[in-house]
Amino acid sequence: MSKLQTQANFHDSGSKVRGDFEPGDAFYEALMDAHTGLTESQSHLLNARLILVLANHVGDLGVLKEAIHMAREHVE
Repeated sequence: MSKLQTQANFHDSGSKVRGDFEPGDAFYEALMDAHTGLTESQSHLLNARLILVLANHVGDLGVLKEAIHMAREHVE
């Protein structure tokens, strides 16, 4: 069984990284760009679809449950 990766794990193969969080920043920028021009409901749908695509990529139910638990802990 895999374990949930909680340390920064962003990388961008094929490009030089100038800082530890640059690939994470690039991901955030791409995510925000994907929401440009969407209504609130379209934005929620995009997030839901992205979660399902990434969950399928992870594939390990134990890791996914751990991620859900960790994310839920920080919601007020």
